[in-house]
Amino acid sequence: MIKPLTFCLLAAGVLSGCSLAPTYQRPAAPVAATYPAGASQQSEGSTAAIGWRNFFPDPRLRALIAAALDNNRDLRIAALRIEQARAQYDIQRADLLPSVNATASGSRARSFINGAPVVGNNYQVGLGLTAFELDFFGRVRNLKDAALAQYLSTGEAHLSARISLIAEVAKAYLTERAYDEEYDLARRTLQGRETGYKLAKQRFDVGASSALDLKQEEVLVQTARVSLATLTRQRAQALNALTLLVGKPLTGLPPAHSLAEQNIVTDIPAGLPSDLLTRRPDIRAAEQSLIAANANIGAARAAFFPRISLTAALGTASPELSGLFDAGSDTWSFVPQLTLPIFDAGRNRANLDVAKVSKDIAVATYEKTIQTAFREVADALAARATLEDQIAAQREVQQAQAERLKLSKQRYENGIASSLDVLDAERELYTAQQNLIQARLLRLTNAIDLYRALGGGINETTDVEDAPKY
Repeated sequence: MIKPLTFCLLAAGVLSGCSLAPTYQRPAAPVAATYPAGASQQSEGSTAAIGWRNFFPDPRLRALIAAALDNNRDLRIAALRIEQARAQYDIQRADLLPSVNATASGSRARSFINGAPVVGNNYQVGLGLTAFELDFFGRVRNLKDAALAQYLSTGEAHLSARISLIAEVAKAYLTERAYDEEYDLARRTLQGRETGYKLAKQRFDVGASSALDLKQEEVLVQTARVSLATLTRQRAQALNALTLLVGKPLTGLPPAHSLAEQNIVTDIPAGLPSDLLTRRPDIRAAEQSLIAANANIGAARAAFFPRISLTAALGTASPELSGLFDAGSDTWSFVPQLTLPIFDAGRNRANLDVAKVSKDIAVATYEKTIQTAFREVADALAARATLEDQIAAQREVQQAQAERLKLSKQRYENGIASSLDVLDAERELYTAQQNLIQARLLRLTNAIDLYRALGGGINETTDVEDAPKY
């Protein structure tokens, strides 16, 4: 029995090179060759090679990102899904090899021979090969390839989740810093307006100002209190969001830096859209899902062809337990089985249609992922082109409003202008200061969005001398 079994296994290994899966071809990228409006930055170096520790110089932010990578539950789930996909791949790969099991059995039965009761014993020990499929048409191998591609896709999805987590932690931290600065601004503004209200009350008491002037000062005070209460709530909520991302209480961290002290690199080389195919893990994950769908077509096609399986056993048998290994007690069996589909009510055809449609869906998903990546980079580049000018202009607006308030106070004290001019100048200055904080936040978050969109954040660190120079 050993010779025919060995021959069949060797034949299976030779013929398993046959595959009915379509030849995989990467779909063309459905985007332009360059970014719009001449925004493409064709410079040397890869953004993905810039470690996040070099990209984010703030020690507090670095500590927050490191803690999030260790404690964030979403990232932990993504890592566990990799283990799950790898185990599933191991299951499919195991089907390529036969499963050999050791068996031992014993039975005792009573029967009648010529009307006389007879009690018989039967003991067996051996090795068994159960329903091993000879993969002539590549069904098992295509299922294994599909499981491998899904495993690789899950690994890329984990990298994508890691990049997104780093970006979200950084943006949440900067948002919390912006609310903190606005809160401090609102607190100082409230203190100044309360002082102004006291002076207005004193002027009103001595008849130097009208009740209207006093009410206007009171409106400013209450408005500042509303802003302070709103910012207190928003700052607390931003801190809660950051705590959730980090996955543990925010204690033992380095001192926080202001938005103006965040030396995040904003002039990041974008390269060409074709670079995204290798930089972005989500695009690579979508392509691996497409490869898996392509392999599933081969498995569905193989279901139309005969399926050959082998069942074999080799061992010893004896009516007495003590005679199991005596000479002449060896037994064997060899049971090849051929299964040819004749009528299945269209099940195999439907399975093939499902596999083809699944591939079409995977192609569309892959193309959409590329288009989404292209748009994210293009949007970030378009914003980067104007944000520096916006911050510079907003800084000039703030300085002009501060000078306007100074002049308005002087004119009011000299009796040339009314108190309405001073109050209006105070409101405009407060708005300009808030807008400058938001503009700085927008510039920093835009740099983070571009860094993430270009696939940055995979590497934990890069030597400074090895990092691209800008």
